[in-house]
Amino acid sequence: MVTTKEYKGMTFEGVGKGRANWHIYMDLCKGCGLCLVKCPINKKGDTCLKWSKEVGLYSTPAVEPDPEKCIACGTCEMICPDSAIRIEKVK
Repeated sequence: MVTTKEYKGMTFEGVGKGRANWHIYMDLCKGCGLCLVKCPINKKGDTCLKWSKEVGLYSTPAVEPDPEKCIACGTCEMICPDSAIRIEKVK
């Protein structure tokens, strides 16, 4: 028997010039901000990832991408300690 749990989340389609769909699972995001700090676009001084109005675990803000600026590099997905971000590449 396999049991799975559905998590509350948001999906942003067509990020990275249509190369990916970006998913954030608010039930897993604790608002640590590592993804914001490590995002290569944010590091250059532009704003790709930002705090969302949606709340995550512990009632802290979750994050969301700017679909026009996100390059779907996967850094945020790799750095998230809670696996709250998933980037699904579009073929």
